[in-house]
Amino acid sequence: MYFKEVKLHQFRNYGEQSVLFDKNVNVFVGENAQGKTNLLEGLYVMGLGKSFRTSRDSDMIGFGKEFARVATVVCDEQEADSEKEIEIVFKKEGKIIRVRGLKLDRSAELLDEVYIVVFSPEDLRIIKEGPEHRRRFLDRELCQYKPVYYNTLGQYRRVLRHRNALLRACGADGALLGTYDEALADYGMRVVRERQVFVRRLEEISAEIHSAITEGSEQLSIRYDGDFVSTKDREATLDKDQIIHLLHKNREKDERRGYTEAGPHRDDLTIFINGTDSRQFGSQGQQRTAALAMRLAEIRLIEEETGKKAILLLDDVLSELDEKRQTYLIEAMRDVQVFITSTGIDEDLLQRLPSGSLFRIDGGLVNKLT
Repeated sequence: MYFKEVKLHQFRNYGEQSVLFDKNVNVFVGENAQGKTNLLEGLYVMGLGKSFRTSRDSDMIGFGKEFARVATVVCDEQEADSEKEIEIVFKKEGKIIRVRGLKLDRSAELLDEVYIVVFSPEDLRIIKEGPEHRRRFLDRELCQYKPVYYNTLGQYRRVLRHRNALLRACGADGALLGTYDEALADYGMRVVRERQVFVRRLEEISAEIHSAITEGSEQLSIRYDGDFVSTKDREATLDKDQIIHLLHKNREKDERRGYTEAGPHRDDLTIFINGTDSRQFGSQGQQRTAALAMRLAEIRLIEEETGKKAILLLDDVLSELDEKRQTYLIEAMRDVQVFITSTGIDEDLLQRLPSGSLFRIDGGLVNKLT
């Protein structure tokens, strides 16, 4: 699976731009704030229909413009009709998604069209900052290759919003709260179980990659922590009746606070290196290696689940890695299409990369150099 080309119209700082890509490696160099990350963002939205940088689609519309358009041609050599066009038009009132010219009714229908993994400096937040970053990591990756999870998570969030609104109302209706508790328990249990399965496999693959990068000197492990997880057996999920009991027990507290305290919307991952919490005690180098291992594990997870190879986006991270980590990452590039951005890449590193194309970006204009 690879991108053949992209067309950008009024997207971020791009006016009108069309770029043809190499099916292997594509390197984009340029000074900061010229549009390198914007280009990767335009590719990323083709997979999930949303950005990896912002939760507001309107942020991607060029300044003073009414809409933005991104269109790509994706090739999949495993399919008979190997080329398909994906187009997304972002408007302030919403977005329109088309695949092969047909308008999709829901964004979820886009999820299995193309698979994308992005690694950026922001990924250190997965390791070192608050739980919302780790939940976002879990949900984005699961949503991308499991549309059923996308739908279940959406249902959970919808019920959670209704329950929280009722909790904030004066004299909340107990019977209605009970109905919401039952629905929240059902969807929440399913969300947690999917996350646990994902985390177990993520840990296995990440630990293998992490060990290879560190030459066996460090061991990576990942634990899923949540209110709906059994305290006796961290691998087990509470059943629906146990979750309803927990929600009922917390109801008085929830009413005072005006929100639901327990549930997968509050869950977290703990990432250990040699048995020590990397968030609190890991060095920046250890945290970066853990983040890299987890991102590379995603590529294998996607292929295991879908049979497809993901496209890898590396946003200004290659130059931040030492030679050993660079070498491992370069080896991982050989079977997938890769997009790399950097303010500059030295000749030695360029020679070590698989064959591909080099571009320069200045002020939202992309020029091919080689």
